[in-house]
Amino acid sequence: MNEAVDVVIVGAGAAGSYFAAKLQGAGKQVVVLEAGPERGLEDLVSSSIWARRLKWGGPPVDSQGVPIGHNVNFGWGLGGAALHHYATWPRFAEETFHIRERYGVGLDWPIAYDDLRAHYDAIQREVGIAGDAEDEPSRPPGEPYPLPPLPVFAQGERLKAGFDAIGVDVGALPAAILTRAYNGRDACIYDGWCESGCPIGALANPLVLHIPEAKRLGAEFRTECAATGVLTDETGQARGVRYVDAAGEVREQHADVVILAASCVQNPRLLLASAGAKHPDGLANSSGLAGANFMVDGLAAVYGLFDDPMENVFGVNAGQLFHRAAYEDGRARAPGAYQWQLAPAIKPNDLAGIAGARPDLIGPDLHDFMRRAAHGLAVAAGFASTLPDAQNRVELSSETDSTGTPLARVVYRNAPEAEALWAHIAAEGVAAANAAGAREAWHGRPAPVHISGGTVMGDDPARSVTDGYGRTHDVSNLVLAGAGLFPYTGGSSPTFTLYALAHRTAEHMIEHWSEYAA
Repeated sequence: MNEAVDVVIVGAGAAGSYFAAKLQGAGKQVVVLEAGPERGLEDLVSSSIWARRLKWGGPPVDSQGVPIGHNVNFGWGLGGAALHHYATWPRFAEETFHIRERYGVGLDWPIAYDDLRAHYDAIQREVGIAGDAEDEPSRPPGEPYPLPPLPVFAQGERLKAGFDAIGVDVGALPAAILTRAYNGRDACIYDGWCESGCPIGALANPLVLHIPEAKRLGAEFRTECAATGVLTDETGQARGVRYVDAAGEVREQHADVVILAASCVQNPRLLLASAGAKHPDGLANSSGLAGANFMVDGLAAVYGLFDDPMENVFGVNAGQLFHRAAYEDGRARAPGAYQWQLAPAIKPNDLAGIAGARPDLIGPDLHDFMRRAAHGLAVAAGFASTLPDAQNRVELSSETDSTGTPLARVVYRNAPEAEALWAHIAAEGVAAANAAGAREAWHGRPAPVHISGGTVMGDDPARSVTDGYGRTHDVSNLVLAGAGLFPYTGGSSPTFTLYALAHRTAEHMIEHWSEYAA
């Protein structure tokens, strides 16, 4: 069972499953270790309560300072967080990769947009993205989308009128959701249950994309197998992964190449927990930055209550329309980059439900609000970017989980600039709702979303954890994957870029295998 293989991957989410499919398809024998349970499309149920099972169900995280919403933002089981993501898939703006060079803040990527452009194009052809490249605000160059954009219902039309009135241009939202049948998958029916996992497979997630492909090609997925550390030899090179299986037995899976594709919290945790003679401060941590530059964007949910029906039950959780503001867009409207998603489909309760729009109401007041809001509520979601800060980091806790592995501790604070940007977005959204003719308009409290960083890439080994392909500077056969690599996101949804980066790295690994395999 544990004979040496070419590649062992920790994590069966978006990045892990993608690497498994592509490397197995290139003739490499791959084993994937997933801490959570086995899942299939037949397990997905359109229910707000059921959807909670898709969120993180592993060891707790010690959160110090501002809460990061760990359990809500990450996933559990085959598919990971990509099983309950909303599938908003914009490309990162060209300026995102050069934020320090252009504006003197944050960290630059070691690659540019042009280094990812062809990989964005390849992924969208493979996965299927709905959108309109000509109507999408601030879309960088690239191939047109293979599918027409999402439909716009009454809620989207009304909010668009309000944003147009205050001078904010909105257009088609790019979504990895099928607006017509594509590559054997059925089109979306716009019933708004994306967060529950999309059992018909219209929304791009690993259960309909790369997990079945990887399994068909011969990759092995082991569920309920929690990695506890990376094995190293006397030279400091990676030799595999130690893990605890479903029966509680400690196992080792040896491999020529190790890929850590767990979350932005669990990847640093594993690096730090893998300290040894050659890596006394943690694996791939000669810079002292394993776990550092952890970033959490801020969500500003804005609500407008209208007298006429908003058709808010229809559509997708991502929304119907989109806007992106650059770090400095010439109008100086905000102290940072951000993104708007207008008119998501909403349900009565739970995470983004109608009841949650007014948590201050109880009893008869809540019942009255629900009756009106069920037909007349419109929602816009603004996403405020945050800049990397080495003090925001993942550390090891003094407490351990059931395997004896130290828990992760996340130390996080919001910078004043991030708080000012969130306030700007919230005010802008309320102004747009009022301009659209809302009887009432308000915003919710800040919420943590779009987590990234913690193992950022860069050219300088003293200032980053990996190179531009995700290969760690310290250990040549150890590769990291996922949004933890991002030095900056510009407030944009991360999943499309995560896939584009994985596509680029997988191609490089296959072409230069001898440089990776120890």
